[in-house]
Amino acid sequence: MSTRIAFLKGHGTENDFVILPDPGNDLDLTPAAVAALCDRRAGIGGDGVLHVVRSAAHPDAVAMAAAAEWFMDYRNGDGSVAEMCGNGVRVFARYLQHAGHVAEGDLAIATRGGVKTVHIAKDGDVTVGMGRARLPGGDVTVSVGERSWPARNVNMGNPHAVAFVSDLAHAGSLLDPPPVAPAGAYPDGVNVEFVVDRGPRHVAMRVHERGSGETRSCGTGACAVAVAAARRDAADPAVTGTPATYTVDVPGGRLVITERPDGEIEMTGPAVIVAEGEIDAEWLESAAR
Repeated sequence: MSTRIAFLKGHGTENDFVILPDPGNDLDLTPAAVAALCDRRAGIGGDGVLHVVRSAAHPDAVAMAAAAEWFMDYRNGDGSVAEMCGNGVRVFARYLQHAGHVAEGDLAIATRGGVKTVHIAKDGDVTVGMGRARLPGGDVTVSVGERSWPARNVNMGNPHAVAFVSDLAHAGSLLDPPPVAPAGAYPDGVNVEFVVDRGPRHVAMRVHERGSGETRSCGTGACAVAVAAARRDAADPAVTGTPATYTVDVPGGRLVITERPDGEIEMTGPAVIVAEGEIDAEWLESAAR
């Protein structure tokens, strides 16, 4: 291992990430190493790690190599592996542009949730094709303290429970996962969104991200919220034949989500690279143990 490891720091609506360029998949990224990198006091700090690997070099992505050159090997802040991260994909695309691997326009990125189509616009916003939502059946309830709310079960390649509330303060601290019932509804954990209305086709949310706690934004969560709101508002595009677009305010900014009649969902928002530096390899190796 070299004595210095390059990294960058970026964010999408303040959902922040440590970016590790590693085209050949040479880094030993143990859960402990990822958690150390994301530690906001003893490490660099972030909601997760964007491990940038060529698809052909990673066993989880080699089957997608023909469709997408680059694989987003995403890890949550606690070191666990995640299927997808919508804000992460936008920041990942911005990094590829920053590094000169891609230009403005369209590209494809491999994720554990499949190959995602991305468009980098001249105005700086990045649009990600997030695929289709799945709406598993069954009633789900989310609780905080003495309060409970019915929640919509939405899967965006990762699981979400979306609860509409009258006040975002009712979500509490969101440091720990809000209890969700029935207990077996999400065997691998769940992202929980609390949502209030701000106006026509305009909502605001807070989120507990599985493995990260409360974050300033969650891209797949914003998509899940827009889908749940469209069903609640009788605006299901598959039924109306008209795209449904929702503005979703998150603590870190604003995302625009559009669901088309064919079920495909697009998310548009900013993505920013804020810093570059080097990690001491000995520190990372020690943290990986």
